[in-house]
Amino acid sequence: MTQTTGPKGLSRRQLLSRATAAGASFVVGTGFMAAKDAAWAMETSALKPETFATLVQMARDIYPHDKVGDEYYVVAVKGYDTPEAAGGIEAGIAALNAAAQGKGHASYLDAAWERDRVDILRGMEDSAFFQQIRGGLVTGLYNQKAVWPIFGYEGSSFEFGGYIDRGFNDINWL
Repeated sequence: MTQTTGPKGLSRRQLLSRATAAGASFVVGTGFMAAKDAAWAMETSALKPETFATLVQMARDIYPHDKVGDEYYVVAVKGYDTPEAAGGIEAGIAALNAAAQGKGHASYLDAAWERDRVDILRGMEDSAFFQQIRGGLVTGLYNQKAVWPIFGYEGSSFEFGGYIDRGFNDINWL
């Protein structure tokens, strides 16, 4: 496979691999960002890339699953990247960052420890912003068919006669 190179002689793949290997979260062009510690990249249209990255981290901290990759959290919060939602999300993330600064961090993303980020979120859990994100994640994350096998969920059994004959006694994690 031939990769085209840009004006500086680097392909997009090389640029991404070098930047992520160096531990960078960066913006290339308008609204494109790549995660510094994961294999995902995203183009935003209404939200600032930093806001979207904070939203993804917030989603992971609200519903943490070690076996679920960031790309599923990205899909779960992608619906907030609209012109209609952007103002409220930007304001909510600004409040989240202000709460993080009150706890001695430069921003929510700069709180390196999960327990510190969870402490920040607990201080905001009664806010409309937090409840909006938490509520949206229930369907945004868990309705993704690609996530179901990670949890051992086989999907609907109604059309197969119900769970009594399909999957009722096959869980091994209890």
